[in-house]
Amino acid sequence: MDKKIKTVGLFGKYQDRTVAEHILRLEEFLLGRKLKVLFDQATAEHIAGAKSPARPRETIGGEIELAIVVGGDGTLLNVARDLAPHHVPIIGVNLGRLGFLTDVQADHMTVEIGKILDGDYQTESRLLLHAEIMRKGRIVHTAIALNDVIVSKGELARMIEFETYLDGEFVHSIRGDGIIITSPTGSTAYALSAGGPILHPALEAIAVVPVCPHTLSNRPIVFSSDSIVEILVARIADQHAHATFDGQSTFSLEDNDRVYVRRAEAEVELLHPSGRSHFEVMRIKLHWGRKI
Repeated sequence: MDKKIKTVGLFGKYQDRTVAEHILRLEEFLLGRKLKVLFDQATAEHIAGAKSPARPRETIGGEIELAIVVGGDGTLLNVARDLAPHHVPIIGVNLGRLGFLTDVQADHMTVEIGKILDGDYQTESRLLLHAEIMRKGRIVHTAIALNDVIVSKGELARMIEFETYLDGEFVHSIRGDGIIITSPTGSTAYALSAGGPILHPALEAIAVVPVCPHTLSNRPIVFSSDSIVEILVARIADQHAHATFDGQSTFSLEDNDRVYVRRAEAEVELLHPSGRSHFEVMRIKLHWGRKI
């Protein structure tokens, strides 16, 4: 975090009624430190009693030097994609269930955030995925994802068929429920449930994980993040298939659509309390055994 912090943006989970209490307490704390506070406009619409002005999501990234997200990992994913082009570092306050990314606990958030503002913190960069969908030689949709890009079947219990290419070279064809292209961040999300590998956040890598492949031999594959992964969707004319991005947006696919996924130019910078251990987080969240 190279910039001097003068203005902090506050973002919250809209559907959670407890968010208002925590965000208002956080606002008072930041104002007490003589910092300017801006609310995400969508967040402010659900909070009464705020003293600070609000800005639309489209413009707030250009006015703040730090973002604090109060909610769960899903809320942080949503905010991170929008702020990445502005290179705004993010602190996550956890009100969700798992909290892989939002690792500051709400009960003592002012203490931990105070330490971070005083320069006592760890920083890490997380790569983003850039996806393009090509149909009949034309790009019809683009999206950014922090966790994953998923090509999957529709509501019918039928498998879909697709081919995988790496930098234009054919890798394999699969019949199954779908395929996950995941970043290291997303390797502990849906890809983990599908039997994919856990990638350390510092790795510059992308993993491809089949979902319920109709074969006994197919396995996840890990590629360099400099690669371009291409998924050709085949023979789905009689059913639905779609691409989803971080599980928060979707696009319907047609026969012979091509989904291209590569590393995005922007990255997400996360700030954590000092002493945070990635493997300790894994032990706690995934209930791994502790050191004997």
